[in-house]
Amino acid sequence: MSAAAGDQVAAILEQFAQMRQRMLEQLRRVIVGQNEVIEQIFAAIFARGHCLLVGVPGLAKTLMISTISQILDLSFKRIQFTPDLMPTDITGTMILDIEEQTGRRNFRFVPGPVFANIILADEINRTPPKTQAALLQAMQERQVTVGQQTYNLPEPFFVLATQNPIEQEGTYPLPEAQLDRFMFNIKVDYPSYEEEKRILATTTKDEQVELTKVLSAKAIVNLQRLVRSVPVSDLVVDYVARLVRATRPKTPEAPEFINQWVDWGAGPRAGQYLILGAKAFAAMDGRFTVSYDDVRRCAIPVLRHRISVNFQAQAEGKSSEDVIEMLVQHVPEPEPRKYERSARAR
Repeated sequence: MSAAAGDQVAAILEQFAQMRQRMLEQLRRVIVGQNEVIEQIFAAIFARGHCLLVGVPGLAKTLMISTISQILDLSFKRIQFTPDLMPTDITGTMILDIEEQTGRRNFRFVPGPVFANIILADEINRTPPKTQAALLQAMQERQVTVGQQTYNLPEPFFVLATQNPIEQEGTYPLPEAQLDRFMFNIKVDYPSYEEEKRILATTTKDEQVELTKVLSAKAIVNLQRLVRSVPVSDLVVDYVARLVRATRPKTPEAPEFINQWVDWGAGPRAGQYLILGAKAFAAMDGRFTVSYDDVRRCAIPVLRHRISVNFQAQAEGKSSEDVIEMLVQHVPEPEPRKYERSARAR
């Protein structure tokens, strides 16, 4: 990279950091704490991914997403998932129009709420899998097919979904295919003692907070392109491949605890999201290169819902997060010299 190109990239990254800081400032006027959750949502947005926020009711998951929609100059739709929600309530439907003068009948498509830049899929696991599946094509291909016609969704497009713990009444487990469409599975936990005191003090006042728009649709698309352009070394790609392949039981790369505790591991999409998430975190930190730490920062939210622990793991008190943490410690970083020699040999 030439000196001029390097200066230009540095200027763009500095502008990126300023925009991110402005987003944080606006968000902090409403949301207390949840720093890592917010960072992961930002990373998913800039990496062109979707997020699933999991936590008990009352932790401001919906408020967080609706506040983000207010600081972005994008169209926003909220879909409240209920047991009686139908797929056409999400994608839209064909209706029959009759012209008054001629009596001619024509079918016309009425778009559903999925035709927006930001979709809040609120309590997504309170509707049966048939309705959940209405989002599959939209999330993967950014298109919706109704009848024989396919319609493109606006850009940027991302789904921010909330989910209650599946142990609660009236919930359905999300199908694996649906879960795999989410880039990050983000756990929203209880606030700390000091944060909870601030929440109680600020939310019980009669005050209206006016938020300022920070980013437009065009600006977000440009930032998504910037994140995609962040280079990744062969060593980092090799590390991601090792990490993902080690999650699969009964394979040569799998350690013994994976064979004992995991029913099935992550697919190639997990590796893609690890790299894209690492790129987003690097750009958000003002760096135009990806490190191993960026990958490790993405490991739990990317792999949490892509690893299925078995009964033996549960009996021993091991969750998917525990397995991922052990895996990150087990898989070594590639050694540059050995890697370079093997590359020359090929």
